[in-house]
Amino acid sequence: MNTSTLVLPQVNGVVLAYPHEGLTTEALRQRACAELLRQAAIQAGLLAADDPLPLGGAMTEAASSAIEALLDRALQVPEPSDDALRRHHAAQRGRYAVGERALLRHVLFAVTPGVDVNALRQRAEACLLDVRCTSASGDDRFAAAAAASSNCPSGAEGGALGWLTADACAPEFAREVFGKPEVGVLPRLVHSRFGLHVVEVLAREPGLDPAFEAVKSAVAQGLRQQAFATALRQYLQLLAGAATVTGVDLDAAESPLVQ
Repeated sequence: MNTSTLVLPQVNGVVLAYPHEGLTTEALRQRACAELLRQAAIQAGLLAADDPLPLGGAMTEAASSAIEALLDRALQVPEPSDDALRRHHAAQRGRYAVGERALLRHVLFAVTPGVDVNALRQRAEACLLDVRCTSASGDDRFAAAAAASSNCPSGAEGGALGWLTADACAPEFAREVFGKPEVGVLPRLVHSRFGLHVVEVLAREPGLDPAFEAVKSAVAQGLRQQAFATALRQYLQLLAGAATVTGVDLDAAESPLVQ
């Protein structure tokens, strides 16, 4: 008889999820980070100690507002200098091109609740290797792979997405596809909120390259977002280092936050 006790994922004794929810590893990590911030907001006096625990990962409106106030107080995000803006713009000019289009097709391996992400990635990698090899030999099997394996309705059309601009795609997908010269099957899987994509760029039409001053505000916003993400990651590492976390892997740090 198996007498082992199931260990539920927890942060300082607060249960994050139950087995029937079938959360992915990333979704569980997100819940853990949110709970670390909720508890930090309580400790900072920004949220009532009797704030209801999240139900199914959904926080109260008061908790969400308190976390925003906490981050405004705790994170120091420096304003990028003009030199930093110019350097970033020079290194990423293609990202700010206006009107760039790409003719795309893809095979989507969707990440859904309960899916074995490692097995899904193995399938996606195998598909990528297959279509790259056959494409190089002149044997186009991309359409067949899309029809057989894609979780996108475009699979019925051989994976065809047509001509797309960056604005028409999820930002994380656009970052991997646009502003680059490659044509053909991309050498790595493209990760997005929808899953893992095997992507082929059939053709590109370059956009207009605006002057620095025309896109300065967009460049600044991008650098601010990068700085915020770095500061938040470091802050969460400190919170995790001071907490009792079980059943979920989080990066932890004991050193002071360094910006």
